[in-house]
Amino acid sequence: MNDQWNPELLAPAGSLEKLKVAVLYGADAVYCGGQEFGLRTAAENFTLPELEEGVGFAHAHGAKVFVVLNGFLHDKDLVSLPEFVTKLDELKIDAVIVSDLGVIETVKKYSKIPVHLSTQASCLNIEAAKMWKELGVERVVLGRESTIDEASRIKKETGLEVEMFVHGSMCMAYSGNCVISNYTSGRDSNRGGCAHSCRFEYKLETENGPVNSYFMSSKDLNGMELLPAFLDAQIDSLKVEGRMKGHLYAATISVNYARALNEYRQHKKVSPETLKVLGEELQKISHRDYTTASLVNPAGPDSVYEDRENAQGEYAAVGVVVDSVKNDSVVIEIKKAFNKNDVLEFMLFNGEVVEVKAFEIYNLNESEEYDKTNPGTLVKVKTAFNFPEYTLVRRKLEALS
Repeated sequence: MNDQWNPELLAPAGSLEKLKVAVLYGADAVYCGGQEFGLRTAAENFTLPELEEGVGFAHAHGAKVFVVLNGFLHDKDLVSLPEFVTKLDELKIDAVIVSDLGVIETVKKYSKIPVHLSTQASCLNIEAAKMWKELGVERVVLGRESTIDEASRIKKETGLEVEMFVHGSMCMAYSGNCVISNYTSGRDSNRGGCAHSCRFEYKLETENGPVNSYFMSSKDLNGMELLPAFLDAQIDSLKVEGRMKGHLYAATISVNYARALNEYRQHKKVSPETLKVLGEELQKISHRDYTTASLVNPAGPDSVYEDRENAQGEYAAVGVVVDSVKNDSVVIEIKKAFNKNDVLEFMLFNGEVVEVKAFEIYNLNESEEYDKTNPGTLVKVKTAFNFPEYTLVRRKLEALS
């Protein structure tokens, strides 16, 4: 075991606020996209000023920022790429995630930014990884078809850093290379336009007649129970999918995987008891049924999610703390309505939860008291606790109904 090796938790940052949430809840690094060149055009994504603020915030908290340039580009796209790469270099971005050979060459020509190979490049074996290393790649994000054992061998044989997905939505297509959306909606998945057509219900013609099925929809990946295997294999970066998911997801995933990695850093192992407790926490956020996908053996029929998109967890985010008056009140930006006298759960950055009953809810100058909140507004809730900015506030879904 390399005593200097330190596993990294890499969390999604779909917006500047989600970046701050992920970092505060324990992510060692975050990945995000600019306005162009990535594969999540439906995400909020970052303007250059937002990237500058995000990098400054992350670096001040000891975290790194990676920017995705993982779209498959045409020559017309490469015209504006050099200017963007130069800006990223000036902002001191920690790495870019790239799938296109032309983009790799452009990054090397116009910057000194480290290059990480995107999972979209379908790197699955030692010889492919060696080739990418010769081309200037420092880390490979292996294709999701790779097992942990295969990843370990690739790392040992190449000397490259290895990154693998540990949690989040899965794609039925080979390493995410898909053209179903092109056919069903005229949107190019490989250029950021995925319409998630694989999640639709389709009618299959079988020898026994037509059958309706969600046969292309995958369950969600959950690698918490396999964390000891990731750590034994010294997988450098554990990546969480989800740039288009909400604040509660970013906080819950970050804090629980961070708690597991912190225990490993202290004791060089993670106890089964800890994994059980943290696994239960992951059930509380919205998700499809969980699977370990191909992390141990190739994914089989049991990894198919045979239901329409109605998955949800036990909790919903009802707000985010934007300010706190010591021993008096807390200002919350409302995400989902709650009522006077509801019991709110404030998620601390270390994973602990503090319950607060909303006895009194006011507008900001306390000239009006509310019986019910409205999404998109700011309210002041009386409490003797002092919660820092970006603390997530959640509520059980059954209590909200």
